[in-house]
Amino acid sequence: MDHGSGIAKIIVGVDGSEASIEALRQAKSLAGPLNAKIEAIGCWDYPRMYDRYLMMDIGGFKESAEKVLDEAVTRAVGPESSDSVTITLVQGDPRSSLIEASKNADMLIVGRRGMGGLAGLLIGSVSSAAIAHSECPVLVVRTPAEAPR
Repeated sequence: MDHGSGIAKIIVGVDGSEASIEALRQAKSLAGPLNAKIEAIGCWDYPRMYDRYLMMDIGGFKESAEKVLDEAVTRAVGPESSDSVTITLVQGDPRSSLIEASKNADMLIVGRRGMGGLAGLLIGSVSSAAIAHSECPVLVVRTPAEAPR
């Protein structure tokens, strides 16, 4: 998305984790001064078993994901979130869904769920995919607890 040198739309991948809530907080702090819009994207899908959809008790996955997304946005930006953040729920894999969304964004922000220590140097699959394949700049944020001491 080309808006000259400005940033008009920030996409944030949200899964309800502390890292994704921090990603939303970072988006809010960037969006204000830039006068940018934020779109929080949550992804969901039915679990697969042996390459087939598990047909037993498949209800509630979409509703659960929607609740997690709504709660994460409220925690990150407060109850006034409906004015500043668009919430989008997408059925599908988060990697491909966020990469697709990056085609219509100026920035993609994702949280990193690190494990700390040496193992924490590894970047997760969603972060890695976003960095490698996104069509806009990507910001990967850590939770405040992961910040270097």
